[in-house]
Amino acid sequence: MTVIALLSVAPVIEDSMSGEIAKAVDALEEYDVEYETNPMGTVIEADDIGELFDAAQAAHEAVDGDRVSTVLKIDDKRDRETSAAEKVRAVEEQLGRPAKNE
Repeated sequence: MTVIALLSVAPVIEDSMSGEIAKAVDALEEYDVEYETNPMGTVIEADDIGELFDAAQAAHEAVDGDRVSTVLKIDDKRDRETSAAEKVRAVEEQLGRPAKNE
């Protein structure tokens, strides 16, 4: 089973959040997950939902602050293996071109 999630962890502050977000991303290194950070969050792939939850909790706890906002959106496709890259390729096939505008 592959579980894919979008994780967004951020302190609720007025200044730059990049230092605290870096702490959250770095916390994922301790877990058996693949991840890719983008401007709006981090896509995480794990073989096990428990490992995904543990990694997300570690990322949340790594952020310092009086208030931390965390959003976790999970795609748990249980009938077959998949990957984030596979999901992007499927969209690109429908587009007939890469899904990026560079």
